[in-house]
Amino acid sequence: MKHGVAFRKFSRTSSHRMLMLRNLVTSLIEHEQIKTTLPKARDTARLAEKLITMGKKGGLPMYKRANAFLLNPQLVPKVFSTLAERYASRAGGYTRIHKYGNRPGDNAPVAILELVDNPRDIKFEMTARAVGWDLVGKRLAKTGARSLVNGGVKGVDNVIEKERRMQVARIGDLRPKTRWSLQKVLRFRKDDATADFKTKTQEHIDVLLAQPLAAKTLKDIQAKADPKEVPIALSPHSLKLKAGQTLPGGGRSSLSLAQGVLGKTPLGRTPWFERRKLGVDKSRLWSEVS
Repeated sequence: MKHGVAFRKFSRTSSHRMLMLRNLVTSLIEHEQIKTTLPKARDTARLAEKLITMGKKGGLPMYKRANAFLLNPQLVPKVFSTLAERYASRAGGYTRIHKYGNRPGDNAPVAILELVDNPRDIKFEMTARAVGWDLVGKRLAKTGARSLVNGGVKGVDNVIEKERRMQVARIGDLRPKTRWSLQKVLRFRKDDATADFKTKTQEHIDVLLAQPLAAKTLKDIQAKADPKEVPIALSPHSLKLKAGQTLPGGGRSSLSLAQGVLGKTPLGRTPWFERRKLGVDKSRLWSEVS
């Protein structure tokens, strides 16, 4: 019976395996976001966590160990200065793994390994979009699509500040899962990150509101255009939803979203089996402006 087997073998010798993992950790420290297979990402994350812990401890012995491990000696000061300051208030959990489907060819599971709170943090970006989505969906249920497109979503800054201090299970402008993600991504970040988060949320709200308005504008332009003239390059059909896309307030299921235009609603389907998005139906609201 084998004991103390900590890492995967990856069908490589010990020297080849450790050199590969050292190379992945070096790339992660340099770029702060890498794409590799899921098993490699998990083992690389374990070593990267230990390396950042060395940087937080500081001292000459830790510096020598980190310098002997990293393949690029120029990255050692980054571990002991930039990363150590960034994660000074964190007790652990310096990496995050995002599953990224399967690789073409051998169908191996692929993942994105990143350092949390890095300048290109995926969770930070997706949480900002989720907050904008929830706010648009709430306003749709209250005011309707036409007034929302004309007036926009106001008070985004106040909503974000209020949701940061609310309990996760309470009922507010955001869903509990979105509120939990909001509080998590802003917990250990500096004050300037909050302003950046508000900007990204407002930008995504503008994109959501501009799509049906752009479709209506293109329809009006094509209706007035001369058929003999050269048609415009962009048409309303190009703004139709693609596979995996939906609009705020949409009621399509996850299977229908994955199938895209091939997704069909079965006849005679009872309404309580349909998954609603914030209790709002897309066709009834967005048809007012598009």
